[in-house]
Amino acid sequence: KLLKIILNPSLVLVWLFGLMLAFNIGAWQMGWFHLKFLLVIGLSGYHGWISGYAKKLARGERPLTGKKLRIINEMPGILAAVVVILAVVKPL
Repeated sequence: KLLKIILNPSLVLVWLFGLMLAFNIGAWQMGWFHLKFLLVIGLSGYHGWISGYAKKLARGERPLTGKKLRIINEMPGILAAVVVILAVVKPL
């Protein structure tokens, strides 16, 4: 329920408002934005992969070990921090 009610609609809204903002401020000409955009695409892909993995878990399948899942769990936090740093510092 969490995926269907909160996470998926939130992802759609974030993409919608993010793209509107990017067009509004002309971010496509800014170098830092391209890297940020690539990272956000990666985070969206991660969301899709985790959604699929949750369905496997619901069916009783467990393809990854607990250790691998703990390592993979750190990726979105690190990527989100890099995205925020890029948006604030605008290094490129």
